[in-house]
Amino acid sequence: MGDSESFVGKNWNGLKDFWSDRLSFFENYTRFTKRDAPLPSWSSSDVEEFIASDPVHGPTLKTAREAVTFGVTGAALGAVSTAAFAWKYSRSPHGAALSFLGGGVFGWTFGQEVANHTLQLYKLDTMAAQVKFMEWWERKSQ
Repeated sequence: MGDSESFVGKNWNGLKDFWSDRLSFFENYTRFTKRDAPLPSWSSSDVEEFIASDPVHGPTLKTAREAVTFGVTGAALGAVSTAAFAWKYSRSPHGAALSFLGGGVFGWTFGQEVANHTLQLYKLDTMAAQVKFMEWWERKSQ
C-alpha cells in the first residue's frame, strides 16, 4: 500500500546535513578532545602568557575571560534571589531548590547577555581565540 519507511528515515540525509551545518563549530575542538592522550591542565599564568604573546587573539581571549565574571555574578544573584523569594512565600524546600537552579540558569544567561553588549563580544571571534589558545597550549606542552 504505502511506503513503510518513516518520515525521519526518508529524510535522514537531509536532516543530517542540516544539523551538521548548524553544529559545525564542534569540529573546531575535535582534535583537542579526541586525542589518545589528553592535554595537560593549564593555569591562569599559562593563559596570561598566551594573552601577552599573541597580539591578535590574546586580547579577544582576555575579553572572553572577563565576560565569565558577568555570568557568574548573574548566576549568583539570580539563584539566591529566586530561591529566597520562593522560600519566603512557600516554605517549600524542593521549590526553593528548583528556584535556586532556575534562577542560576536565568542569571547566568542574563549575565552573559550583559557581557555580550558591555564588552561587545558580538564583534569578536571568541571561538577562534580559544582554538588558537588550545593550539598554542598543545605546542607548548609537547
